[in-house]
Amino acid sequence: MGHLMSVVSIEMTKLASPVTQSAFILGIFLPLPGFNLLQMKEPEISEDCIQMYFKVKAPITQFLGRAHLCRAQLCAPQSEENVEEFENCVTQYMKAINFAKGEPRYYFLVFNASVLYWNMVRPFLKPGYHHLVIPSLSQIITVLNQTEEEDKEWRAELMLELLECYLQAGRKEDATKFCLTAAPFVRTQVPHKYRQMFSTMVRYEVLDDLMLREDKQQSIILSITYHINSLKAKLDKNNLPENLEQILRKMYRDLSQYHDQHVPTIREEKILLLFELGRLCLTLKNEPIASDCLQYLKKMETEDTGKLLEMEGLECELDALRLGSKLKMYLRGAVEEQLLIIKRMDNILQRAIRLGNPTTIHVLCTAQWNICLPLLQHNLRHHLRKPLTNIAEILEKVDSLMILLRCQVHMEMAYIEQDDDRVEPAIEHMQKAMRLDSLGIYRDKIKITYRRLQLGTMLYQSPDRPEDKATMAIEQAKKATPKDSARKKRAILVNAGLALAPDTFQIVLDSENESKVSIGKIKGRFTYLCAKARHHILSVDKAAGHLRRLGYENDKDRIVIWAELAKVAWQQDVWDVCRTASRFCLLYDNVKAKRSTKLKRGRKKKVIEGSMSDWAPSDMAMHKQMPPDLLRKIAKVLFISAEATVHLLRSEGVQLNNQAIPPEDLSQHPAGYVPEPPESNSEWITYRTWIENLSQYAMNNWMRAAEIGQELGESWIVQNAVVYVLNHNRHLILAGRQKELVESLFHFLSIIKIVGYTEDSVMLVMLCNALARGLIMSWIPTQTPEKSKKNVRPTLVHGPLESSTLSDIRAAVEVCEFALNLTNGNVPEDIVPTNVRQHLIATWVKAKQLLQQQIGQRLGTDEQSTNEDISSVTRVLVALEMYSCNGLGLMDFTVPPLVQVVKMASECNWSDHLVELQTLTRLTHFAYMAHDHEVTMACSQNATQMGLKHLRSFEPSNAKLAAEMLCMVSCIQGRSIMENLKGRKQLRLAAAKAFVESARFGGLANSNSLVMMAARHYWNTWLPLLSSPANRKKAKASLQRIISIINKTENKKQETDKTLPLHQWPSADFQTGGTGPEIPFLPGAEDDLTLRAALYTLLFNSHADRNDWEMGLKVLDEAVQVLPRTAHRLLIFKHMVIVKAKLGQNFTMEIQKFKDEKESYLASMWYRLAQNSKTVCGELSCYQNAIQALQKPENNWQKVDYIMEFSEWMYYKQFPLDDVFDHLDWAIEILLSMKPNEDALEPEPKKEGQASPAQSLTESTVPSNQTASLDQFRSVRQLEALARVHILRALMASPSASSYEDDCLMAYSFFKHILQISLTEGVKLIPEKNLQAVSSQLLLTKKEKEKEKEKEKEREKKEKEKKEKKEKKEEKKEEKKEEKKEEKEEKEEKKEEKKEEKKEKEEEKEKKEKEKKEKEKEKKEKEKEREKEKVKDTKQISTSASNKPPDEIPTSIGEWASYSCSEDLLHVFKQDKSDCTINSSSFQKPVSRSEQPARSLPRGWQAQLPSLKAAAGISLADVTKEETGRSFIVSVKGEQLSTVSTHSYKALLLSTSSFFQTAASVFKKPPPTASIPRYPCSRLGNAAAC
Repeated sequence: MGHLMSVVSIEMTKLASPVTQSAFILGIFLPLPGFNLLQMKEPEISEDCIQMYFKVKAPITQFLGRAHLCRAQLCAPQSEENVEEFENCVTQYMKAINFAKGEPRYYFLVFNASVLYWNMVRPFLKPGYHHLVIPSLSQIITVLNQTEEEDKEWRAELMLELLECYLQAGRKEDATKFCLTAAPFVRTQVPHKYRQMFSTMVRYEVLDDLMLREDKQQSIILSITYHINSLKAKLDKNNLPENLEQILRKMYRDLSQYHDQHVPTIREEKILLLFELGRLCLTLKNEPIASDCLQYLKKMETEDTGKLLEMEGLECELDALRLGSKLKMYLRGAVEEQLLIIKRMDNILQRAIRLGNPTTIHVLCTAQWNICLPLLQHNLRHHLRKPLTNIAEILEKVDSLMILLRCQVHMEMAYIEQDDDRVEPAIEHMQKAMRLDSLGIYRDKIKITYRRLQLGTMLYQSPDRPEDKATMAIEQAKKATPKDSARKKRAILVNAGLALAPDTFQIVLDSENESKVSIGKIKGRFTYLCAKARHHILSVDKAAGHLRRLGYENDKDRIVIWAELAKVAWQQDVWDVCRTASRFCLLYDNVKAKRSTKLKRGRKKKVIEGSMSDWAPSDMAMHKQMPPDLLRKIAKVLFISAEATVHLLRSEGVQLNNQAIPPEDLSQHPAGYVPEPPESNSEWITYRTWIENLSQYAMNNWMRAAEIGQELGESWIVQNAVVYVLNHNRHLILAGRQKELVESLFHFLSIIKIVGYTEDSVMLVMLCNALARGLIMSWIPTQTPEKSKKNVRPTLVHGPLESSTLSDIRAAVEVCEFALNLTNGNVPEDIVPTNVRQHLIATWVKAKQLLQQQIGQRLGTDEQSTNEDISSVTRVLVALEMYSCNGLGLMDFTVPPLVQVVKMASECNWSDHLVELQTLTRLTHFAYMAHDHEVTMACSQNATQMGLKHLRSFEPSNAKLAAEMLCMVSCIQGRSIMENLKGRKQLRLAAAKAFVESARFGGLANSNSLVMMAARHYWNTWLPLLSSPANRKKAKASLQRIISIINKTENKKQETDKTLPLHQWPSADFQTGGTGPEIPFLPGAEDDLTLRAALYTLLFNSHADRNDWEMGLKVLDEAVQVLPRTAHRLLIFKHMVIVKAKLGQNFTMEIQKFKDEKESYLASMWYRLAQNSKTVCGELSCYQNAIQALQKPENNWQKVDYIMEFSEWMYYKQFPLDDVFDHLDWAIEILLSMKPNEDALEPEPKKEGQASPAQSLTESTVPSNQTASLDQFRSVRQLEALARVHILRALMASPSASSYEDDCLMAYSFFKHILQISLTEGVKLIPEKNLQAVSSQLLLTKKEKEKEKEKEKEREKKEKEKKEKKEKKEEKKEEKKEEKKEEKEEKEEKKEEKKEEKKEKEEEKEKKEKEKKEKEKEKKEKEKEREKEKVKDTKQISTSASNKPPDEIPTSIGEWASYSCSEDLLHVFKQDKSDCTINSSSFQKPVSRSEQPARSLPRGWQAQLPSLKAAAGISLADVTKEETGRSFIVSVKGEQLSTVSTHSYKALLLSTSSFFQTAASVFKKPPPTASIPRYPCSRLGNAAAC
């Protein structure tokens, strides 16, 4: 103040008069109070002082300029909307500046005026107002330059702001001119500000690029600044370079290598550049370089608190970027982690507020907003209330110029408050957003939301506008709770629609109301469907008239309201309202209206989906170009409409793009009615066309949405449309019907190529794969059926293809190569998962094969990849696909060796372990098909190890696929072992173990078919060993495991596989899910059930081997509970009944299961129960039930056998003899009442307890009470049975009985008659050549023939012994080798394995001892035979009898006793199958006494001797007798035959000698033992074999 007074005194001395001095004093002191009063916030008094000053004619001094500055501050505008006040204020500032620039001593006023001006103009630096600032600011900068203001930094600051104003106002040319003068000044005078100006010029391309490049060469700082801002400019244009990674890495390298030499300015610029580069990397989502920048910043150890806070904020942004894909999927853990990052960021922001640095605050607020963006979803944004509130308050407090950010924050806050029904705070936020939206970007959106909030406050008022009424109804519908009824929700939404379109909304809504459908009097099969379709068509067409009548009044509001109504209806599942609202909203889409409905399949169809192609041109002209926000609304409604249409199709029972299926005709029709085919029915055609047009309508909606995305340049809309199409047409893609989608997919791909895609390369690859497969699927030849493959050689197709075929396949190759080159790893953001890329590779290789083009040695496309990991994996996958395509009748690829492919796969760095497992599985399969056992085992072991390592880390769906592949690997491993078995039992056990593992993995995969496939292989592996109880014991544990796996898998629901198969065409590869190229994957249910029953039977037998019947019964009970109620359980019930009989339990319920079976089967069951019953009462009941079960005549033979057996049993159980003889008489009556069928077919092998078809008899026409002549009987079997019955009667009766001799004579007569019939018929069957050669054969004596036979026998024995010795030597060698291997394995195995080896050695010793015993027995038998053969037959047999020709039949008893059949007759008997000779069909199979039950009598003649073989060559000399009174003990060759009376001795002797000799010769060779067959894995083996 003292200085001011001295200045005033100096000025007063210059004045001449006192008047002028007084005026001067007023001029001085009036402006000063004005300034003071302004500072004291007293504008009115200050304004009075300034007015008084200007009324006085004060001298022109510095205070005049001060007065202008004071007046400028008084008229400063309060907001950016007061443009007039702004212009008045600027005028005052310019007056002060113009006054001050004239005198150098007043230059300080120019500086002060510029500072005050800048404070005043700050509100006008918002977007949309920069053009107002440019004139005055440019003048101020010009004056400052003229006055050569010493504060050059201030001048540079104003220049930078003026440059920003030029650019924001769109005046780029003026900015260029300004930079030509401003840039040199800033570069020379204020060099630390030049980097900022240089970055602006590069970012907006203000100057020529050559000039900028010259500047950047001056320093590394400018060079890095140039590259950063050029990348930002390209990012704004969405035109980033391909070598982006290299550019960013080079910039970081240059920055890190640039040494600041501890110069503060350079160090500060380096820190700023590191921050800028790090944030740019975050924007470009380059995490590694952003992390490197952050780490380098931490190493610089700055002490600036603001920079430290910015580092923490950068670290939070980097953590949020790392969540990446997890946050895109909105996984719970990722969302929670993102919220924690937001909380950390909020704490950092609070510290920045306390620091008070505006730059740091703005940086952190921007970072917090970016982190919050992903969580601004409807159901998540309530978590962001506090952080967004803090951002809004902080930016408002510092009066931030980040207007757009503040506007967006307030809008989101309004939505959050609205969700919580806090209407008043929401309105306040909307008002603030409205004021901040200077560019009007969100004007319509804010206006609609604000209006909606205001309507929410109108509790007792009804709005007048229909739009407001609809809005209120929609808001009311939004507040509906899940407990509210659907009818209530629908009523509110319908009211909203009626408010908008009262004339037509209800009509269109009733298009789906079935009660409104009029059928008429004539009703047919498709009448109702046709009427429903027509009703829908007519009702929907009414919607177009609504817009004609209404015009485009309030069209923007109505579009938003219709869209909101459709969205709310979609959210609440009110589908009819959703579809109707969507149709009304889409009426405003003029592009869709202009487009006519596309023709499908080249035929013109009726437009039925409410298209507006018939609009007049004047109506079209009314439509204005929609703003982008409304176009986005239209696109969203298109998505909703298409989804709602799909719902309508599903309600009709039709999938999208599927044909309608005619309903089943359930009405009754008269006889001879011929149904009309649906294809010729006009009503069905109408309905079917309506369904097709609905599908086309949905597809058109998605295509139109993609076109809107193309128009807006927003790729997310196009990508959503593609995702909708792929998802809703997935059933077509899985079914291989991609051809039907080719046109649509081509359209989408062309749009994507124009618009581009953002971070969704997977979608693009799936689109290209579906399109390429649709192009080639129809040209792939179908696979030849397996039956015709065996004898038909596949024809190679190498001929020229048609032009249309070539164009399609070439287009498919181009599409595949486009996607493959895009995802080859050159651009890290475009890398896709390996499993997605694998499907594309399979399609590309198949298309190459169809084009008959070989793939080069690089095994990939022509474009090389810089990512070696992806390239190596691609080469392996391409090689596997080439292997899978070969051998199918098309061109074969030149494939690399399989060993090389295995090596390549082992060297790859696999990012997807599931694909790696699949690759190893496929390699195992191809090695097995090539019969390369070593490679098969190596690949299978690697696959098993890798799969078990990662199985638990897979997701559930991937874990199921991994288990399926492990199942296939183990199965292939077992099959390979079986093919290379070479008789080694140990390897067979290893194969069985592999099949058990295969079943285990099949159970983990929840695949019943895979488990049954493994069980089938397991069964066939063990089958040759199951005859041994020891082997059955070894298989018990694994068998129990297999059965438990089958039962667990059977109880689980079999989910249908909805994953896209790798190959949708014939392939040499294995198919996931268990199908192989040569193994039918899904066998019949009968085979599976038979296998399961066989497995249970085998497990039961393993318990039965140890006589553990109780555990065996538990196994059978489990089988009955598990197996379904089919005939396969009969085997289980059969064993169960027998076991219960053995245990003495009640088996009544089980035996009832056989009531529907044949008589013979039921009788055999009772018979077996009789043999296994413990009590006499039980045996008696079972025998009686067995006999009573046989009622039909064809079962009489079985009935006779059971009666005879029952008689023997009663005899031994000491039942009355009368009852025994009554049953034997009953058997005789049955036999006498039967006669053989003359037209009987050739006999088949006889089953247990059943008669052979050739010997089945029917009831005789001769009454049973009449005496039948022996000559009437021509059936050998009948005669033999009668003989056996009479022999039984003789054996059971006492010798003194009257019937004893008669029974013996009857048996003799029957045997004699058998010989007579057999000789008579046998001679007829001998060829004539043999009869002529009889004379020469008779010359040889019987001894010579026997000697020759002996010699032949000895030769055969010697050869057999030699062979046996060789086999034993080989077996010993193999055993030694196996023992050596086992010794090596024993060192590593546990003690349990040693015990097993000891057991095996003991078993071998037992086998050797058994073999020795058998050899000793054979020697003894040979010695006996030799001694017996020494006895001469000629002592009691006349030599003349043996020399008779075969056609002479004996007549006397002596001739019969000495008769011996010739070899020709014996040969005839062996080959003949008739019932008139002695053969294997007319006689029962010989059974030795050791094979008979111990308690029963010998069954007839066949068990009188140990075997018929021992009776060969029987003669009178072999029969001895020991007289004991009136009876003889008769023995044949030392074997006691019977005790008979002296009178009947001769008859019995004669009846047996010749007969037994002949019969024994016929049955000399025992029948072959039944071998257990081996069955292929597609068919089940003999379940009852074990």
